[in-house]
Amino acid sequence: MAKKSALGKGLSALLENSETNSDLAKGYAGKGSRKETNVSMIKIDKIEVNPDNPRTHFEKSALEELADSIKEHGIIQPITVRKVGNKYQIISGERRFRASQLVGLEEIPVYIRDADDQSVLEMALVENIQREDLDAIEVAISFQRLMDECDLTQDQLSKKIGKNRTTVTNYVRLLKLPAEVQIAVREKSISMGHARSLAGVDNETLQTQILAKILKDGLSVRQTEKLASAANSDSKSSKDSTKTEPITLSFEQQKVKTDLEDYLGTKISIKKGSNGTGKIVINFASQGDFKRIIDLLDF
Repeated sequence: MAKKSALGKGLSALLENSETNSDLAKGYAGKGSRKETNVSMIKIDKIEVNPDNPRTHFEKSALEELADSIKEHGIIQPITVRKVGNKYQIISGERRFRASQLVGLEEIPVYIRDADDQSVLEMALVENIQREDLDAIEVAISFQRLMDECDLTQDQLSKKIGKNRTTVTNYVRLLKLPAEVQIAVREKSISMGHARSLAGVDNETLQTQILAKILKDGLSVRQTEKLASAANSDSKSSKDSTKTEPITLSFEQQKVKTDLEDYLGTKISIKKGSNGTGKIVINFASQGDFKRIIDLLDF
């Protein structure tokens, strides 16, 4: 049965010349028999991991389970590599490679691809996103790396991986959450739904406080959404209650403002609080204007 695609064109488009059907896979099950295909058998000591692989954590128990499966059935799906010097660097399939090492295989089936660094990164990231056992933070990191290192917008990324832009946005927002929340997601202490609710809270302290309550009381996603909404309302009310009417500048302060504007050649604003504190804001129109002002201030 053909493997179901989880990402539309996604990885299948990137690896369109690779054979991944089950008939081919059976050719490498058990005894590792060979077939005349584009799959090659490469000695495992000739293969090295990709240092830029977005996936850095491999759960020990899951790896051991895969190793047991490989020991009994062989490698069902070849890994994908590229030639780097005298070695073959993994593009995708590092988990299968590591499990094969645990079993003690001397050689494994591979697809050998010609790819530049960006293509390698892109294929590794897309393959990484396709995995069902990834946590939401790993997916978010892969999304962000695809955008940063492959120069993609969220729209372009959503089309490449076959997901809508809202999904991409929701994942990327998770990377702005406090470290405690991200760790909780990675450890599966909270779900993606919980994390999305926390991402909607506009205060980091509140986010960590709500996280503590989720963990302590076992809140559902729906309960978390309500708590997050209430926290935002309370925070807004608190901010509104502390607002004060702007304090009028004295004649002397108005004169200082005018003199500063004349000297710096730009608009100045002075904001003063009732307790005597305040701030002076200097506006600049461009990077060149900013440098001009700094020179005048003699920093």
